[in-house]
Amino acid sequence: MSTQRPEIVTESFGDPADPAILLIMGAMASMLWWPEAFCRQLAGHGRFVIRYDNRDTGLSTKYPPGAPSYSSEDMVDDAMRVLDDRGVPTASIVGMSMGGMIAQGMALKYPERVRALTVISCSPLGVETSRLPGPTEAYRKHSAEGAGLDWSNRAQVLDFMVADARALASTLHPFDEKRTRAMIEEDYDRSGGLASATNHFLIHGGGPQRTVRDLVAPLLVIHGTADPIFPIEHGEVLAGAAPGARLVRIEGGGHELHCNDWPRIVEAIAAHH
Repeated sequence: MSTQRPEIVTESFGDPADPAILLIMGAMASMLWWPEAFCRQLAGHGRFVIRYDNRDTGLSTKYPPGAPSYSSEDMVDDAMRVLDDRGVPTASIVGMSMGGMIAQGMALKYPERVRALTVISCSPLGVETSRLPGPTEAYRKHSAEGAGLDWSNRAQVLDFMVADARALASTLHPFDEKRTRAMIEEDYDRSGGLASATNHFLIHGGGPQRTVRDLVAPLLVIHGTADPIFPIEHGEVLAGAAPGARLVRIEGGGHELHCNDWPRIVEAIAAHH
């Protein structure tokens, strides 16, 4: 769909000579949602870690709110172009939430470029999921409250996004509102607002139908047992659909990367990749 090449802003950690890991974040989320400390911990395992701003987030190209001129297939190609621009021939791919869908699409479209795949807090691509549980009632209620949000009102947006982070949070670990608000404020100001990021909820597929069952790259699934958007059953079906896939359950984990869970998540990714 998109005819103009967007600018995709990236940042890396570690030695470029080490095996590369590309991190792909989810809907409305810039690279900041892969915290720098998390990236450095992963790089400390002898990995060259790359994070980037998806279209309509961070410092990457923005489109008018409500009118995205690109498809999910374009976002798959964006991820591959990040590797091309960095001169990385093959990489391990880690995607979270919508980024997990992009990562699955990338591994299926460009299997020769993907050494291994990790999908966090996501659902299987191209597999029937209508019988799986949907978002929790509490999260649906929270989402409905955002229908009338004025995305040009900084204070209103920040309050809603903090409430969203709380709604997605772990049921086992404490929610750090102060640190969460500071990160969201940084993301908002760096991005020049978050209105364009809502385009992520309007895009559609633009390429051939592919299914996770056709994956060649070895798959690791990391999923919180208390994820309110994609309940744990989504992770179980995803892991069950790909031959030889492994599922790591994060007890009490929500739809987030809680810092208390980083050691287990980082170790699992490093061992897989």
